[in-house]
Amino acid sequence: MRFVYVLFAYLLAPVVCGVMLWRGVRDRSYWRNFGERFGFGPGPDAAGSIWVHAVSVGEVQAAASLVTALRERYPDLPLVVTTVTPTGAQRARELFRQGVLVRYVPYDLPGSVRRFFDRVRPRVAIILETELWPTLYHECGKRRVPLVLASARISPRSVGRYRRLAGLFRETLSHGIVIAAQSDGDAERFRSIGANPGKTHVTGNIKFDFTLPEDIVPRGADLRARYAGDRPVWVAGSTHEGEEDIVIEAHRAVRAAGHDALLVLVPRHPNRFASVADRLQSQGVQFMRRTADIGRESGPESGNGGRRQPGGAAGAARGDVLLVDTLGELLAFYAASDVAFVAGSLVPIGGHNLLEPVAVGVPVLTGPHVFNAEDIAQLLVDEGVALMVRDADDLAATVAALLADAARRRRIADAGLEVLARNRGALARLLLLLGPVIEGREPGSAN
Repeated sequence: MRFVYVLFAYLLAPVVCGVMLWRGVRDRSYWRNFGERFGFGPGPDAAGSIWVHAVSVGEVQAAASLVTALRERYPDLPLVVTTVTPTGAQRARELFRQGVLVRYVPYDLPGSVRRFFDRVRPRVAIILETELWPTLYHECGKRRVPLVLASARISPRSVGRYRRLAGLFRETLSHGIVIAAQSDGDAERFRSIGANPGKTHVTGNIKFDFTLPEDIVPRGADLRARYAGDRPVWVAGSTHEGEEDIVIEAHRAVRAAGHDALLVLVPRHPNRFASVADRLQSQGVQFMRRTADIGRESGPESGNGGRRQPGGAAGAARGDVLLVDTLGELLAFYAASDVAFVAGSLVPIGGHNLLEPVAVGVPVLTGPHVFNAEDIAQLLVDEGVALMVRDADDLAATVAALLADAARRRRIADAGLEVLARNRGALARLLLLLGPVIEGREPGSAN
């Protein structure tokens, strides 16, 4: 079975490379450090690195508290963070400015993986949220590199797929992989596909243990004052293709209901910023681009035929939409808002991080497609902290109702903070599990 997988991976590699190179035509970040995807590129100065893999922006953000704790506990060990996407790599570099090597994880090809291991020379591999890399897992086993799946999860509907693929790394799974599962159900599903019961633990989800930047509340207040004044504000964060039209339709209905609200629209991917701006302009939406305000020397622009408006805050306050075409500012805009819609959920993307707006005390809306973090979404919905919407009408009605009821918004925000407090502690449990692994001792078998 492994031979078939490797053959398929080699056949697929040119297609994947072609897609990446094509994306690079519009977004040059896909071309940068491309050799790292084949295992080339830099490694740490010394052997014995702690290697943490986080696939994209959400996982990188979740890994921040873990990476910080590992740097404090093991200051003499090199630390490497890998990711898959350019946005994930950029976010990692922003978060981990010094003392951490950020690079791409290699394609799952034998030669690429061997080159990667030769350069990174890890003493332990920590993979967040159950990324499936059969060749990489196999190489960990060959080199006797302990592999820890942190905040690991398997949805019930994925068990069959995992069971079919488990044969590719069954020996490593049964002997060498330490599972730090999010829940009892996840742990049991891992055992059902062959994980060693003695190395399968329940630690919880470290996404609950993130720490807000100390300045996030004043940053949010400054952004609100700058762009909205005394107007109500709602955010549509991490939108994907097809969602902007739904959000704009909902925003028109919110304004028609009598709310002079500002919509802060934050597309997920930088390569779509220009196309979303074109879409807004073609629909006659009065909007401002965040970068146009940051680049004050060229004068803030509106989407009204490209005509410039005088002044930053006043210009934006007269518009319907602020298009955030920058990276790393979504959390601050959540803190500036009254209501937050977390996108990637009205289209079948799987949803994004619902906990960030909860942490800054904002009611959260989500669409029905939340399979990227089903457990968190269900918990928040059950607790009344997240409200599920299904289309533009539903989104508009819910936003309008929340904007009209400050007391309800406060109740939801307080409930959200309570849920966060109740679910913290996964990081401490994970660190207890990692300590013996990193130090070369056998972790205990207690769950």
